Amino acid sequence: MSKYIELNQNNFDQTVSSGVSMVDFWAPWCGPCRMLAPVIDKLSEEFEGKANICKVNADEEQDLSVKYGVRSIPTILFIKDGVVVDQIIGTGSEQIFTDKINELL
Repeated sequence: MSKYIELNQNNFDQTVSSGVSMVDFWAPWCGPCRMLAPVIDKLSEEFEGKANICKVNADEEQDLSVKYGVRSIPTILFIKDGVVVDQIIGTGSEQIFTDKINELL
């Protein structure tokens, strides 16, 4: 079972305000997003209690997409203590995401 956090306008700021968060901006119609979903699920289990692994439906949360400059999906933001410190546009390997999260922990 997935342990990732679904973010929206109501819980985004509070969730990413402290610690390390990886936020995947995605949409149900996006093929690369669907390919990335199993990786997000695995990371959410691997980093449970250490980092927030989150998803934002870019179609439903357009204000968040605009606020964070998301122009293409998937876009993955790496946030530490409320500040975006890195991003990846497009898909990447599980190892790339794992390494980025571990760098920030």
